[in-house]
Amino acid sequence: MVSAMPAMAAPAVSESRGVRGLLIGISVAFLSVFILAPLALIFATAFGHGILPYLRSFANPDTLSAIRLTLLAAAIAVPANLVFGVAAAWAIGKFEFVGKTLLISLIDLPFSVSPVVAGLTYVLIFGAQGLLGPWLSAHGVQIIFAIPGIVLVTIFVTVPFIARELLPLIAVQGNEEEEAALTLGANGWQTFLKVTLPNVKWALLYGVILCNARAMGEFGAVSVVSGHIRGLTDTMPLQIEVLYNDYQFVPAFALASLLALLALATLVVKSLVEWRAGNLQGENA
Repeated sequence: MVSAMPAMAAPAVSESRGVRGLLIGISVAFLSVFILAPLALIFATAFGHGILPYLRSFANPDTLSAIRLTLLAAAIAVPANLVFGVAAAWAIGKFEFVGKTLLISLIDLPFSVSPVVAGLTYVLIFGAQGLLGPWLSAHGVQIIFAIPGIVLVTIFVTVPFIARELLPLIAVQGNEEEEAALTLGANGWQTFLKVTLPNVKWALLYGVILCNARAMGEFGAVSVVSGHIRGLTDTMPLQIEVLYNDYQFVPAFALASLLALLALATLVVKSLVEWRAGNLQGENA
């Protein structure tokens, strides 16, 4: 009597150890040259003359103004996109309506349009010679070369991040839980707050993190609409350019290091969110 032995599952990857080592080596070398080396250079230059010159770099009034403006733009753009992203993702994922495909395309538009072109578009609309410029000037409202213009373009370039993180998850979940809650007597807000929102909270937090990082690091669109007015309309990326062009290398790299630290903190929080979400999915499996 011959017993049948179970067939061994073929490995998903059959490359030799040498090939795998080569692929890993290429990846590490690429990341080292194009990411780690520039990042290390930023911090080396920033601290090259010691800690005191580094700290004194942030005493510059224009630098402090740039930091405040960057935080202000992010503080307005992120909540605005949070509200829009949740509303848009909920509408697209839960309902069928005319123009649904168009709405999805408009959400993706900032990904396909250059930020410089986006900034120029706002100038053509709100600038002194733009479509609404004369009316705004007559009523004493200034959008371009002022904080409102910076906030508007920051919102534009960060529109997709929250909505795009929520859309696939909401679409996959379906409507069963919401319909059950409505059947049990919950109203629309109760259903959203106690059923829909808990199911998407990690994707929502992930989208907020990415949106905030993009808002603080935007350069192209902000550069077009800001007018580069020192101490008034320069954000952190623009102030870095100003300092570097003035040959103030330590202050420029000090501010760049602060922006890099914010980016690294974003990556850490992003990784923690992914780890936490993965653990919860494993527990619920």
